[in-house]
Amino acid sequence: MHHRMNSADIYGMNSIGRNPLRAGIADKTRQVLQVVFKNRRYTIMKIVVIGATGTIGKAVADALAKRHNLVRVGHRSGGYQVDLASPDSIKKLLRSVAPFDSVVCAAGLAKFGPLKELTDTDFLLGLSNKLMGQINLVRMGLSHIADRGSFTLTSGVLSQEPMPGSAAISPVNAGVEGFVRAAALEMPRGIRINAVSPPWVKETLEAMGMDSSSGMPAATVARAYVESVEGAKNGAVIDARTFS
Repeated sequence: MHHRMNSADIYGMNSIGRNPLRAGIADKTRQVLQVVFKNRRYTIMKIVVIGATGTIGKAVADALAKRHNLVRVGHRSGGYQVDLASPDSIKKLLRSVAPFDSVVCAAGLAKFGPLKELTDTDFLLGLSNKLMGQINLVRMGLSHIADRGSFTLTSGVLSQEPMPGSAAISPVNAGVEGFVRAAALEMPRGIRINAVSPPWVKETLEAMGMDSSSGMPAATVARAYVESVEGAKNGAVIDARTFS
């Protein structure tokens, strides 16, 4: 039988009235609720999905919501909002939704355009938002995430397969991937960190009025994020195209 429980059930007070997660996650015997879903065992988690109102983020949130309790975060809409370029905004968000088991970021701005037309501001957009924004999610989230939790960030295929117009995006995506590989070596308390590298998304190409035949549906891309959250990978860059 499959029982659903809300976050209050999972993160409720223990028998002596002390919440072990808010007490610095010091109680290594915290209770976990497990269910069997399609012959695989999952732990029901509280997952913060940043970018949940976007094309990929919504697909990721919808996929994870089938088995977990979600906090959906948008940029200008949704129950919670965050500005990835603002460390103060990130700090405020994490404090307001803590404690949690996993953070998934499917957001981040970067400029696409011809190299000769890119300005310092164009380059700084990606560096301050998609790169440092995701790095700060991890740095600031470490004090709020549960033991054996996970962070899943987003890079992109342009890190390894650049194209004309990607001079400001490719180094940002590569930076995210480099950070994930290095940070994985220092994650405490059994915490994992991965990046998902999505290709061009079918729905995005359609919205841009471009040929979408080579794009991958957002629901398929979402499988890579689910694998990062529910699997055992650490320090990995997961190519979403392997799930097609």
